[in-house]
Order: sequence, then structure tokens, then C-alpha cells
Amino acid sequence: MDTSRLLLLVVSMGITMSECSETAEPQCKDGGSKRYKLNEGEAFNFVHDYLNISVPNEEVTWFDNKQSEITADEKENVHYHGGALFFLKLRPEDSGNYSVQHKDPSGECVKYKIEITIVKKFIYHPINNTLIIKEVTCPAHVRITCFRWKGQITWNKDNNPLLGENEKRIWVSNHKKNHMEVYTCVCTWTHNGKEYNTSGHRSLIVRETVSYHEIHILSPTNEEHFADEGVGIKLICSVYCGFNIKKDCIASWESNGVSVDGIEGYSQVVTKDPSNDTIVTAVLDIVKVSAKDFEAEFQCVGISNTKAKQAQLTLKRRESIIPLVTWGVCALVLCVLAAVLIKCFAIDLALFFRPYLPQSSYKKDTRVYDAYIVYQTQNMDKLTEDSLCQFITKILPSVLEDKCGYRLFIQGRDDIPGEDRLELVEDRMQQSRRLMVILTPGSGSESLEATPTSPRDSLIGGFDWQVGLHHALLQREMSVILIQLGDTGPQGYTHLPAGLQHLIQKSAPIRWPEGSRAATAWNSRFWKRVRYLMPARPAKKHPHSAII
Repeated sequence: MDTSRLLLLVVSMGITMSECSETAEPQCKDGGSKRYKLNEGEAFNFVHDYLNISVPNEEVTWFDNKQSEITADEKENVHYHGGALFFLKLRPEDSGNYSVQHKDPSGECVKYKIEITIVKKFIYHPINNTLIIKEVTCPAHVRITCFRWKGQITWNKDNNPLLGENEKRIWVSNHKKNHMEVYTCVCTWTHNGKEYNTSGHRSLIVRETVSYHEIHILSPTNEEHFADEGVGIKLICSVYCGFNIKKDCIASWESNGVSVDGIEGYSQVVTKDPSNDTIVTAVLDIVKVSAKDFEAEFQCVGISNTKAKQAQLTLKRRESIIPLVTWGVCALVLCVLAAVLIKCFAIDLALFFRPYLPQSSYKKDTRVYDAYIVYQTQNMDKLTEDSLCQFITKILPSVLEDKCGYRLFIQGRDDIPGEDRLELVEDRMQQSRRLMVILTPGSGSESLEATPTSPRDSLIGGFDWQVGLHHALLQREMSVILIQLGDTGPQGYTHLPAGLQHLIQKSAPIRWPEGSRAATAWNSRFWKRVRYLMPARPAKKHPHSAII
């Protein structure tokens, strides 16, 4: 056979073999590939984006990592079902390249590839940021498996279960700084009546960020600081540099531009705030402030990342508080003394200023008498009767009328003979500004025990009691002045009418100091109290000799 025939035969055989090969295995388009790193011992299933599990088995052909066809028998550890590839238990020897050919009824063929690597434990995309609350998301292949097979998601942290976390993402806070935590998302899904687990691990590393800010001197805030000579003092220099700055933040004190370190009498302690905000504090301790310290100029110096800032501070002598305390004590003593004097001499002050008070209010009062005198004239022993007679007829008029200018109505002295007693008492009572009740041992008892047949036959003083108390308590037309002569006795005031007891409770009677030298003196303590209760202006003016 010559050479030309041999060459022709070889070409013909090549063409024939190429046609046979194309007929046996048609060319498929490349549909792309994916890679997975999976955990040993778990289950895994894969469905390409352009395929689904409902694709008939006749349209797909799966090849394993040895390029052998994979069975569709679902009892096998590795099998397929339509467009889905299942690994019921991943083993190291399952690592490799897998592919699937999909030939649709139209004859179009597409080939998809998948690369699988089986490891003991694979960490997906570590989370590394500075957010306070961090989001940890379940790896994509675990989320897709749970969605496709309606599985249940659970979480654990460093192999400890996180109860109540069943979503595809969780939020983490209160984590440790510079510490790695591993969060595992586990999907439990069911295939052919059996449960399988697919999981993915995510690591969380919390790192502290470093942020330099413009230096800010927090203290001192004033340019002057008060101090006492000869007394120790502490000066505080606080500097803020930024966030989480470890080294490049310095605070120190200088005196007249020179560091205080090494200067006798000065000591400096520098501390750093343990919080994330970088604040460095230098405390200058001056053992004993001297005259030179008041002339010196102190500087709080802050340095951070080659930047510097300072604040000036000078010491100023504190003014002595002794004068201030002295003035305060004196003012307090004067106030207390004034209060005591006012308390003790309130009546004297009121009597002293009465002549200078406005008189418009007194001109409206047209009543004739300043006081109506009520007293008991019956059921008294000889000594009490003489004492009462002396007080009513001599002492009382001589002081209040002759010396003070008041006008009194005294029963038995000022009543008109023949005038009706009822009308007399009622009229004079209405014409009087005050009701002056003279109490003696047994006063008022006849008003309770005696029941006269008519007002005209009543005991002297009985009707006066009733009318006077009526005007004072019910009509409230007049004030009452109570004067006690002698001792009340063991019964006190319990025998008096209820209305009179009520008045005694409101204002205690003024006791007549019988037998004392000042008893008849108009400016004695007793008569000052009586004059204080009397009207400020007498009802009737007396000659110039009258004394108020």
C-alpha cells in the first residue's frame, strides 16, 4: 500500500471516530461551578440555581469525584433525586469534584460542577467589627437547606445551646473584648422519614477601636484656685485624648514651664481612667503652700499623638472667713436679742407707738364708754368684798380714768336713779367698747344658782353677766378683759358659766398684784397689760394732765 493511500485511510478513520464520539457523548454547555467546605459527619444536599428537585431523573446524570455515575437509590449515602444531590453523612473521602448534566426534551445540554471539601470544623466568614450589638447570620447553605426542607434552626455558642434562638440570625451584645466566640447555626431537616443535621460555624471577634480626638482639658476649668498659705493642697489635671488609646496620652503639671517632678515639696501621681474613654489624670500634691507658690504659674499639660495643649492656673490667697463668721454671729445674736426684746416688751412697744397710729379707724367708733365693768357683789366674805370695793371704786377709776383718760361704766356709780334696769344694762352695754369682768373667788356662781323671778329682782351682777356674755360670744360686738382678784381656790374656774370658761381658755385672766408697791402705778406690768387690751383711743378726751 503506497503512502498516499495510507494517509487517506488514516484521515478517513479519524473522521469516522470523531463522528462516533459526537454521537455517543454530545457536547454540553458549561453552566458554572460552586465550591463548598463542609463539616465531617453531617448531612448535605445541593440543588443548582437552574435546577430543582422535580426535574425527572431521566433528564439528569450525576457524576461523583471519580467521574462515575451516582445512583438514584435513596438508601445509598450519596445519591441524587432529580436536580438534588444528597450526602447523608459526609466523609473525608467524599471530597472532590462532582458534576451534573442536564439534557432537556429540546436536546439542549448544560453541565454544572460542584467542588466539595470535607473538614473537621469550618468557620464561615468570621465577624470582626466594633459595633456594640452585632448580627450573627446563619451560613447560606444552612439557611437554604432549612428553607427548602422546612427544617428547624437552633443555635449554640461555644457548644452551649442558646435557648429561644430559632431564627436565621441572632443579635449579640455584652461580649468580651478581644475574645473569640464561636456561634453554630444547626438546621435539623427530614429526608425519607429520617432527621439529618446541617450546620455552619461563625466566629465573632470583638476588637476595640482606637480613635484619636482633639485634646480636651477637663480640669482645671478656672484660671484661679484659692488656697491657704501653710496648708497643703491638691491640683488636678485631667486630659481627654480619645477612645481606647493605650499609650499616646500624657497628662502632667509644670510650674513656670518646668516639670514639677523633682521640685521639693511637690509630688505628682498620674492615673488613667479604666473606661474606654481615654482620660489621664495628674494630681499635683503641694505639701505646704508657700508665698512663692502664689507667685508661680502652673500649667496643666496634655499630650496625645504629637499634639499638645495646656491650661494655666494660679493660686490666690483665700480671704479669711473669721470676719465673715464674726459678722454672722453678731447678726445672729442681734436677731435673737431683738426677738427676745420684742417678746418681752411687745406690750411696751405697742403702747409706745399707739399715739402715732392713724386715727381714721378710731373716728368711726362713736360709742360712749371704753369699758363696761361687770363684777359680783353678793356671796362674798368680808375680806374679798373689801378688796373688790377698793379695786372697783378707787384703784380702777384712778388709773384708767384719771391717768389714762378712759371712760368706764361702773354699775352702782354711773346708773341713773329711777331708770329701768333692763334698759339701762342693755343700753350701756351697747355703748361700751370692752367688757371688763372682775373675777373673785366664787364669781359667777349666783348666775348659775340663783333664778330670780324678774330681772329687776336679780342679784347685782347676775343680769350683767348674761347680757355681757351674749354681746361678747354671740354678737361678737365687744372684746372681753378678764381680771382676777385674789386666789381662784381649789375649784379654779370650773364653777363659772360655760361661755365665760370659753373666754378664759382663749385669754387667761390678768392677776391683780394686790399688796405690791406697783399695784397702783399706771406704768406697772399689770396696768400695761390692761391698757394694751383697752381701746387705743379713749372714748372721751380728758384735760392735758391725762397720761396715756
